Amino acid sequence: MGKYIGPKCRLCRREGVKLFLRGDRCYSPKCALQRRPTLPGQHGRFRRRLTLYALRLREKQKLKRIYGVREEQFRRYVEWAKEFKGVTGEALLKFLERRLDNVVYRAGFAVSRAQARQLVSHGHFLVNGRVTNIPSYLVEEGDIIEVKPQSKEKLKAFIREIANRRPVPSWLTRDLEGLRVQVNAEPTLDELEHAVDTSLIVEYYSR
Repeated sequence: MGKYIGPKCRLCRREGVKLFLRGDRCYSPKCALQRRPTLPGQHGRFRRRLTLYALRLREKQKLKRIYGVREEQFRRYVEWAKEFKGVTGEALLKFLERRLDNVVYRAGFAVSRAQARQLVSHGHFLVNGRVTNIPSYLVEEGDIIEVKPQSKEKLKAFIREIANRRPVPSWLTRDLEGLRVQVNAEPTLDELEHAVDTSLIVEYYSR
């Protein structure tokens, strides 16, 4: 499966919740889910009762779309999570939260995860002093992520405008003067932006 290039608002309408894929537009009255809170398509106003399989599928699709990962990547995260002791669903969420593009977004350096992914891919960020242009790179406790010196002048005003509107989770420490963020601990699941039933996702891949 390749990259999704269709309308992002359609994905929010399909899942019936805001996935915040379009940054500031998702907070404005222009949000498609507010204007048309129905499923996309000709028969979108008719909602059918979902089977157990459909419930599991929808929860899996929702989480995939929130973090912008492909099916192959997502399945790999699930397999890794199964190898960890403890709750598989919690391990899965921690893997997704530790992605570099997600950390850049959660730190308030981008308006959406898609924009954060683009900034990382274009080589604007350093991890522990080294240019890292892999959005799926998993950060560790103690890592320092910062805008590289050559990009600071270009991104400074843009990042400060965004950052002032976004709270930072407790497991990150943000320095707006130096345009850097430090990972202080493992991601805390009580600070997630979306409510997701990971048990349904684990059940989907355990069929």
